[in-house]
Amino acid sequence: MEHQSKRGGPVTTFQDLEVWQLGREIRRRLYLVAHQLPDHERYNLASQIRRAAVSLTANVAEGYGRFHFKENIQYCRIARGSAYELIDHLIACQDESYLGKNEAESLHQELLTFLRLLNGYNRSIGRAGNRQDGQ
Repeated sequence: MEHQSKRGGPVTTFQDLEVWQLGREIRRRLYLVAHQLPDHERYNLASQIRRAAVSLTANVAEGYGRFHFKENIQYCRIARGSAYELIDHLIACQDESYLGKNEAESLHQELLTFLRLLNGYNRSIGRAGNRQDGQ
């Protein structure tokens, strides 16, 4: 299964995947958001944001390391769920005035881009896997 990296070369590790690279940037930004939340949110919302943000990249990486394409797709589905969870957490942060509208919207747009990349990656995994199974 040959994928192209953001730089145009072949993907040799999960770190070459554009979706993982964007997830890493989103994770970094969300950790900053979690760190800025009030102390009373440390074990609630902040913890949930950190957990879901780590899930974005960790599940793409774990799926990449799995042997069968169907396992890879399943881990990508988990990352997809975490992205939607993070969108909801951003809404909560806005509702509680923990996060400004511009920052929340910027992160929301990045998460939507992550989801588009993840969906494309899933399609390419499925096509490559179906070709392998059909031989």
